[in-house]
Amino acid sequence: MKQFLPFFFLLFSLLSASIYGADNVVLITFDGLRWQEVFSGIDENLATHQDYSPQSDRLMQRFWNGSANGRAEALLPFIHQTVFAQGSYAGDRRDNSCAAVSNDWYFSYPGYSEILTGVVNPSIDSNSKVPNTEATFLELLESNSLYSERTAAFASWDVFPFIFNVERSAVHVNAFSTEANPADNHEIFLNKLQNDIPPPWSTVRNDAFTHQYALSYLRREKPKVLFISYGETDDFAHDGKYDEYIFAANRTDRFIKEIWSTLQSIDQYRDNTVLFITVDHGRGEEPLQSWMHHSSLQATTRANSGLAQYTEGVVGSEATWFAVMGPGVARNGQIQTDAGCITSNRIAATLMEFLGEDYRDYNPAMGAPIQVLFD
Repeated sequence: MKQFLPFFFLLFSLLSASIYGADNVVLITFDGLRWQEVFSGIDENLATHQDYSPQSDRLMQRFWNGSANGRAEALLPFIHQTVFAQGSYAGDRRDNSCAAVSNDWYFSYPGYSEILTGVVNPSIDSNSKVPNTEATFLELLESNSLYSERTAAFASWDVFPFIFNVERSAVHVNAFSTEANPADNHEIFLNKLQNDIPPPWSTVRNDAFTHQYALSYLRREKPKVLFISYGETDDFAHDGKYDEYIFAANRTDRFIKEIWSTLQSIDQYRDNTVLFITVDHGRGEEPLQSWMHHSSLQATTRANSGLAQYTEGVVGSEATWFAVMGPGVARNGQIQTDAGCITSNRIAATLMEFLGEDYRDYNPAMGAPIQVLFD
């Protein structure tokens, strides 16, 4: 019997590994970063446009390359050289790889709710600060003793406390505002700095603060489930500042690299964490100025949308992309999607399955896990 014990232990370990890919997941979003830039890099027409890119010379010097792949890698080096290389990704519509939202609106609250809850609720039809009636997967996991007080979310946009319904959920959420209970001198300093530096927008803070608060919490509290949402890409796009949109995307890639490096430096997370990166919606491409906008036909026909000139909606703003790597993640590289687009409502259940949790035990209405991502 003793001679078989090592075999049984090995078999048990292999079976466990096939079920439980990781003990931790980190979900990161760029707000409204187009798949076009992710897979083809900067758009020459926009990068050299005198109205959209006053810093055109700097932009072209830093990010222009004769090949689409070269431009894309120059813009998002960590995502291309590490995440794409070590995991799976989808969303390059030039190459039969399609990802999309499944909500009817193609803007942020419905998009984030879809990602985080796995449910498309028709009543979530605006960006208004209304508490979410659906529970995010972080909130659902809080009911499990393994994850109780081990989830956290950091975001630049001030609507996230409502998306997470902080009055109901037990999720730690820091969004737009300073940290309510700074834990150390570093967070006290961050609070002072954020108060002293005017935010660029009335509802979105600089992503650098979101990033630093998230890093501080990650190192100190070591959550098992962490969500970070960087917002500058969307707001610079709405402002018509293509140069700043590009600089923000590149800066966010650097932030994500630092998050990953930090995870790999901590025993709890090293080789035991799934990193999933995605977006809440896409943007337009044609006509040229539509790159600033995103909305479905259903949304643009509203009286106050300001987008009535887009008689078919802002075409392409349903298009998303994602990339994932970590233990248990298949190294597919680019996923071909002949059967149709992979939708954002499947992300929450996918992340739960990477943790070894069955989404049906929490909310069977969620979109099913993306099985092609599992090794």
